[in-house]
Amino acid sequence: MAQTMRHNTTTSLLASDGRSHPLQDTLVGVTLVLGAIAFVTAMFHNLHLLSSWTGLVGIITGAYGQFISVTTRERFGLILGMGASAIGFFLGMAHGGLFGGIVG
Repeated sequence: MAQTMRHNTTTSLLASDGRSHPLQDTLVGVTLVLGAIAFVTAMFHNLHLLSSWTGLVGIITGAYGQFISVTTRERFGLILGMGASAIGFFLGMAHGGLFGGIVG
């Protein structure tokens, strides 16, 4: 019996399974933005508070996104964002940490 071909009517850029995943897509976007901010601000010694906090939040949102992700495209974006967040976090910690020498 012949089957008709269905067009992929995906409404989301990151969903490759034909369904929309708004929570996962939001987490991918937030993780990528936080990763970019953490990575760029880590290059400046005096912005260690911003880079360490955005890096930490980016790692946490990326980890939760990995936990609930459905498609490979989502996981790819989350890994990129988490990598940039981790670099920003670790450089921010090396430059002064989360509290800037106030605690400890």
